[in-house]
Amino acid sequence: MLGVNRQVYYRSIKSTKHRKEVANKVVELVQEVRMRMPRIGTRKLHYLLQPKLKKLGVGRDRLFAILKANHMQIAPKRQYHITTNSHHRFRKHKYLLEGLAFIRPNQVWVTDITYIGTRKNPMYLALVTDAYSKKIVGYNVSNSLCTSGALKALEMALKRKRDITKRLIHHSDRGVQYCSNEYQELLTKHNLACSMTESYDPYQNAIAERVNGILKQEFLFGITISDMQLMNLLIIESIDIYNDERPHFSCQMKTPTQMHKQSKIKIKNYRSKKYHQV
Repeated sequence: MLGVNRQVYYRSIKSTKHRKEVANKVVELVQEVRMRMPRIGTRKLHYLLQPKLKKLGVGRDRLFAILKANHMQIAPKRQYHITTNSHHRFRKHKYLLEGLAFIRPNQVWVTDITYIGTRKNPMYLALVTDAYSKKIVGYNVSNSLCTSGALKALEMALKRKRDITKRLIHHSDRGVQYCSNEYQELLTKHNLACSMTESYDPYQNAIAERVNGILKQEFLFGITISDMQLMNLLIIESIDIYNDERPHFSCQMKTPTQMHKQSKIKIKNYRSKKYHQV
């Protein structure tokens, strides 16, 4: 009567019902992952959930479509606070990473300090990250930009360091914390070569900035905590998840911990340039 075959009509209803059921299962899988990594992106979700999605017949494009339909896509947010004071009397060091290819763990450590507090309760996170594996090897939460926070993060990294036979470069911006006498003495004591940014080129400390952004956008975004002890616990848990569970694009979708245990995988660089190996 309506020009539609009865079989086609009921098949269409059945197909629509099946698609909704599959979409609901996908949403449940995504929510399960985002319980631990609240703002992880769709491509990494596809990588983590690939075996389960394959059983449901869901590919990457279908996953994007389902998340978009359910308003579950992650929009990047930018927060900017100045934490670097490069106008000081201390000695500044040269940039040692020009043309350097990162080929092994504990070859280059990059460092930075980022703002994680509120206006009433300022807090700062000092990080030491391995440039090859992207693993956070040292960190500290403090309520000021004093040198002590950066020192404690470096001391933690040094305690965990195993390979002491090969050269290790410590790279940072020209912040007063890293140029201070106390910090430089610790680098000298452990035979770490000191490298610093020399220009306003963001790529000269891109890895440290990127790791800062991951922690703030994927784990700390929208969270306002005034208690230092509680914030420290949140940072510990976030770094553990980042190091051990979250796949990293530049690490060929390996976790930083997996990457840190080997030196055979070639990493993806932050910009297209020809690097030489050292």
